[in-house]
Amino acid sequence: MHTMWKGSISFGLVNIPIKLFAATEDKDIKLRTLHKKCHTPIQYEKKCPNCDEEISQDEIVKGYEYVKGKYVVITDEELKELKDEHEDKTVEIIDFVNMDDIDPIYFNRSYFIGPGENGGKAYALLREALNQSGKIGIAEITIRSKQQLAMVRVYQNCIVMETVHYPDEVRNVKEVPSVPEQVNVGSKELDTAIMLIDQLTTTFDSEKYKDDYRLALQQLIDRKVNQNEGKTPSEAAPRQNVVDLMSALQASIEKTKKPQGKATKPKSQQTVPKAVGATDVPYTAKGTTQTQNAITSSTTKKTKTVRKKA
Repeated sequence: MHTMWKGSISFGLVNIPIKLFAATEDKDIKLRTLHKKCHTPIQYEKKCPNCDEEISQDEIVKGYEYVKGKYVVITDEELKELKDEHEDKTVEIIDFVNMDDIDPIYFNRSYFIGPGENGGKAYALLREALNQSGKIGIAEITIRSKQQLAMVRVYQNCIVMETVHYPDEVRNVKEVPSVPEQVNVGSKELDTAIMLIDQLTTTFDSEKYKDDYRLALQQLIDRKVNQNEGKTPSEAAPRQNVVDLMSALQASIEKTKKPQGKATKPKSQQTVPKAVGATDVPYTAKGTTQTQNAITSSTTKKTKTVRKKA
């Protein structure tokens, strides 16, 4: 089990070195977002919509939106200064209360507390004192730069710290819409409801309850894997440089001017005897048809003249 925090727990003048371990874990099945066409994972780029450009990590700052569209920027140096002022590696128990005094709505996350070096005896003392008194400790702790309220109690043979919400973090129940006020309920209906509750009442067994959806999803995934239905992303096509269209056309025209060696030219490109008085016309792709027509016409006229003289 990975140690996520080291420090001490104190009450009065007693100080116990401890280590924190996450007591719970999120077992939700994470599904990636893929491109349907090639099954490649979709990338989410950090882009500024105002500048219309991608930005790097060193171009990002933190800010608080105090009114719509207006922000105050908080620098990393300012955050570090606040962190250094308030960070304390101590779980300080400030009060002891009854467990029933805390409504479960305040519960947040659980952590196992293990003894640190040479802290075994003091750890066992606190555990036994909590067990026999039936009390839980209310403490304050700073985890990852966030100060949190917590309660310290015994779970099985281990001391557990349960982070709880501060009172101002729990929303006012009066803001919930459509909650009915006190309604007169018929005694017959009420007695029937209580009887049903009594019939369904049992001893809590944590092993009885399972996440049926997650188990079914895992079975579906395993079945697809076993049936070789896995998909491999297609290899990305090589990116080609974008060339100006006019430059590409001009390059194509220039290419037609170059000699093709000693290979026999096609009839459409064979040299035609230049007629007397004919003007040299560049042989380009654009003017090929017009040039050939002019040369052919001139040659035909010359041939007819020679025959008349004979």
